[in-house]
Amino acid sequence: MLRVPLMDPKALVDTFVENFEKLAGKSIVVRAAPDVVPALAPVLHGKRVVASNTPYLDTCGVRPMPGIQTGFTDPGAWREACTAADVGITSVDYALAQTGTFVMMASQENPRLASLLPLIHIAVIPRSRIVGNLDTLLGVLPAPAEQTSSMVLITGPSRTADIEQILVRGVHGPGEVYAVIVEQD
Repeated sequence: MLRVPLMDPKALVDTFVENFEKLAGKSIVVRAAPDVVPALAPVLHGKRVVASNTPYLDTCGVRPMPGIQTGFTDPGAWREACTAADVGITSVDYALAQTGTFVMMASQENPRLASLLPLIHIAVIPRSRIVGNLDTLLGVLPAPAEQTSSMVLITGPSRTADIEQILVRGVHGPGEVYAVIVEQD
């Protein structure tokens, strides 16, 4: 029998941040949902921003922020907005501490385009959704295909290297990725 060690919630956040930042991700840890908007203000200043329709972004006050495009129901309009945006804001379903990875399950409220097309992706994560590793996730969510048509694992900014191993960021997705972790759910 496989036994996965349990980590205390503070250690999960610290481990996630450490591993996420090793991959050139940028972490912002806030105490509570109302602290998200002030923390994002400097990152969003002067940028075109889209936000997914997830209820958690409402809880944090993100979707009602002035200048944020959200509430799309037409897939074509959503695609067009994401293509033109500088920043895409989503929530995530889970985050893996061991690898600094976002886990996003495609849905009507949280379509993948906001995490893929804009140059900057910001994921707002409730602390309770950070789990230790993939084994733990699959214990919590044993049959993801029954819940979604697509589960995407995002580990840091997009990066690729050519034959000479010259690393380039942002070629196949966002070049900057932020994790905003909300400690109190």
